[in-house]
Amino acid sequence: MADLETDEEKVEAIKRWWKANGVAVIAGVVIGLGAVIGWRTWVQHRTNVAQQASIALAQLQVSANAGDTDLARQQATAIVQDYGGTPYAMFAQLTTAKLALDIGEHAAAVAALQAATDTAPHPALASLAALRLARVQIDTGDLEAAAATIDRHADRDALAGDFAALRGDVAAAQGRVEEARAAYRQALEAGAGNARLIELKLDDLPANGAS
Repeated sequence: MADLETDEEKVEAIKRWWKANGVAVIAGVVIGLGAVIGWRTWVQHRTNVAQQASIALAQLQVSANAGDTDLARQQATAIVQDYGGTPYAMFAQLTTAKLALDIGEHAAAVAALQAATDTAPHPALASLAALRLARVQIDTGDLEAAAATIDRHADRDALAGDFAALRGDVAAAQGRVEEARAAYRQALEAGAGNARLIELKLDDLPANGAS
């Protein structure tokens, strides 16, 4: 009988606890399930968006490679509008810049590269876009703008050598031979790409004291 009373007491204790805490427990379970479902829904949404953006970017590349500039520009604009703030939008802007350069529209290329630099979702991606922007600015003779672009982004370790090489290009174009020499050497030491080209530029600089 003592055992039965003990069991009954346990049942009554459970009933009293559930009466006092049952609503909170149910609410906690519902919230927990909601959070899990919400997280999974959000992850699935992000995955779907990434897949759609990837497909759109691939279609853009096909159009660009085929030389269909008008269609490629329309596709790039759509990607920027639909997937702004993602790497896909930035790469669409880079493609827009290349299309513009291919037909000699340097101002449009600069605008697209500036937009890619400003809206890139990660500093490393912004530096990549800035590197291309500085190259175009140098090619078009806008050396002051190129120098400013380089100064804003040259601290990225992965691209430090490439930015140093561009700094050398700016200095060489402005006739600052020793600064160009130092920048090219820094670029080589930092492992910049196109090392052979940088070496050729370094060799082409006038000797010390030459005019």
